[in-house]
Formats: sequence, structure tokens, C-alpha cells
Amino acid sequence: MITVIGAGLAGCEAAHQIAKKGIQVRLIEMKPKKKSPAHTSDGFAELVCSNSLRAAAITNAVGLMKEEMRRLDSLIMEAADKTSVAAGGSLAVDRHLFSEYITNAIRNNPLIEVEEREVDSLSEIKGICVVATGPLTSGGLYDEVGRLTGDKLHFFDAAAPIVSRESINMEKVFFASRWGKGDADYLNCPMTKEEYDAFYQALISAECAELAGFEDDSVFEGCLPVEVMAKRGYETLLYGPLKPVGLFDEEGKKSYAVVQLRREDAEGTMFNLVGFQTHLKFPEQKRVFALIPGLEKLEIVRYGVMHRNTYINSPGILDRNYRLIKNNNIFFAGQMTGVEGYIESAASGLYAGLSAAAQAMEEELPFLSNKTTLGAMAEYISSWAGSDFQPMNINFGIMAPLEMRIRNKKEKNTKIAERALAEIDAFRSR
Repeated sequence: MITVIGAGLAGCEAAHQIAKKGIQVRLIEMKPKKKSPAHTSDGFAELVCSNSLRAAAITNAVGLMKEEMRRLDSLIMEAADKTSVAAGGSLAVDRHLFSEYITNAIRNNPLIEVEEREVDSLSEIKGICVVATGPLTSGGLYDEVGRLTGDKLHFFDAAAPIVSRESINMEKVFFASRWGKGDADYLNCPMTKEEYDAFYQALISAECAELAGFEDDSVFEGCLPVEVMAKRGYETLLYGPLKPVGLFDEEGKKSYAVVQLRREDAEGTMFNLVGFQTHLKFPEQKRVFALIPGLEKLEIVRYGVMHRNTYINSPGILDRNYRLIKNNNIFFAGQMTGVEGYIESAASGLYAGLSAAAQAMEEELPFLSNKTTLGAMAEYISSWAGSDFQPMNINFGIMAPLEMRIRNKKEKNTKIAERALAEIDAFRSR
């Protein structure tokens, strides 16, 4: 028997995948006796933020991830397809029917036994278990996960946006380090006074995301959002993250303001907006930050976020099968591993479930390469070597690049998708 703790999207997907292998599952869920501050219903796999599961086309990374999951018999994708509603190019679902479908599938599976109670300690769990208790894990279990992972739990996201290099206009930016010290590892976006004025006005008037009911302004302590800094005065950013001092372009000119971009991966396919932690709504981030010279056509692969979200600093703590390196009997899944989004959480549950089942059957653990979205996400959470590990949505930037160079974006993404699905089909037919 394998124990799964938590009946969110990740836990339900893990339980489903394990049961498919003919292994008995004990799924422990604290609802309906207790709910987290974000949940209201008694059903499993509750969607609390939106009924949209984002882009449907496989030329989008999350659309490709959904198709990979379909081909691996995902319960979450089966439910989503059965309960979908019209939403243009996105996959949206009826939230209540979606949860009801998954709840019924889990409760009616003869290999899955559901226990309605809270788990305070993993020491009571015998054998292999998958922990999928979500970003609001609390109480004794929170404390124990902290101990198991070396007290490296993160308490909230404070992340700046990351943009793809291919969307940057390299003719408007320049590589340089401040005062020429060290290697020129930063891309610099120079601003004239007029450009800064337009950016500043857009930033201070942009719409911010609402805080969840269980959050308050204290999440910003020690790490001010860039829009909050801007509202403190016109020159605040000029003495902060947009400080032009010591930065000169190839002609030796100093700009009125400079936005710096820091390489986010070894290949230099993604860049982080330095000092741009933000609480702006996602569409506002795209609108406002596109006013930065060189970023007019920016593609944001990870939006800036600031909200409560407990997660493990997974690289070096979990392996690429979502397994705790210090204890091979414990797997993790869902947002607590550092994946972001409903689909990504379910995908981690799928991968962790397959891995736990393989371990129980004393088989070789599954391996999907970073040519697939499932493998790339697993590699990201286990091996990320960027400046700061933060939860991330799936994007083509963390997948292996094509060996050939294709300029047309849709054509390139189609080739990436074809390559990924070929590997998934080969994996499935083993």
C-alpha cells in the first residue's frame, strides 16, 4: 500500500496513477472536517482561483503539458475534458462539475481507500508516501516537512518577472556591469527622461492583484514591490533598481535610468528583471514592462508574484522523481515542490505517482527528459541553478532547445511539441 496525503489536483492524480498500476492506495484528506483558508467545498481537486486551465494549443507550453498528461491517462485531464466550457483558445471547466467528477472517480475506485482526517506527523505513515498537502500546509505537518527538508521552507513568493531572451530587442540594450567591475553579465535597458516619465506614470497607476483573504500587507515586509517603491516618490527608483550610476553604453554614455536584466539560466535563454518584485496583475505587468526600451515585445515566462505560498527549496532536496533525497520512501507533489499552477501541480502528481508506484514494484523509476514538459518541470525543481529558486509555470524556456534554429515562433513551438509527444508515446509504449 502507498499513502497519499492531500486530495488536491496533485494528490488525486498521484493516487489515480498508483492505482492504475494495481497498487492499493490510502488517500488521507482533512476535508470535510477541516479546510484551509483558501477552500470552501468538501470536494476533491477544488479550483479556488479560476476555472481556466490556460492555453489549449500544443504550441503553448502548458497546452503541450496537458496533451502529454492526456497521453499518460491523466485523471485531471479526463475530468477537465469532460467538464469543459467554451473559452476560446483556453481550456476552462465548470469548477463544481470538475471537482465532482474527480471526487467520484477517486471514491469509486476499489483500489483507493479514503480517510478523512488530518495528518500531523509523517512518522505515523508506514512505507512509501506521497505528500501533496499544498502551499498552505500548516500545523505539525508543516513543522515536520521543515525538519525533513532542512528548515528550507519558503513562506511566500517574492519574485520578479522573467522574460525570454528571444523577445528582447538586442539592438536597444547593452551588456555591462556597474563601473565595469566583473564580467558584463547584465543586460541593460537604457531610458531617457521621457521614457522614464512614461514608464513611471504607467507603473504608479497600474492595477494590483488583490490579497487573498488569509493574507495581509505583512507579506511585503522586507521586500517592497517595485510599484510601491515608485509611489514613494518620482526619484525613488532612480536611487534604487533603476539607478544609472556606473553604467555606460558602448559609446560611454550614461542614461537617465537603467533597468537591468540578469541571466536566469546557464544558456542565457531567460533574463530576470532585477529588483522588480511586483504585485501587479499579470496583464498589467505585460503592459507596463513593455514600456521599458528593448522589451516592447517581451514574452514573460514567469510573472512577478508576491503572495503567501509555502514551498520547498527543492533543488538538492528533491530528486527529479519528486523524491526526498534523504528518505527515498517520501515523495512530494504539487505547489509545495516549487511548481506553479493547477496543471503543473497535477503534472507533478502524475510524475510522483508513477515514480512511487515503480519504487513499490521494485522497478526502474520513470525518466522523461527535458525535451518534454513533464521532464523539464521535474528537472527544474530538482536541479535549478539560477540566482533564486522560485515557483514557476511550465514554459519553453526551461525545455531543451531545438538543435535547429527556426525563426518562426509557431513553427518552432510546433517542432518542440512534436519532439515531446514522440518521447511521451515511446515512454507510454514501453
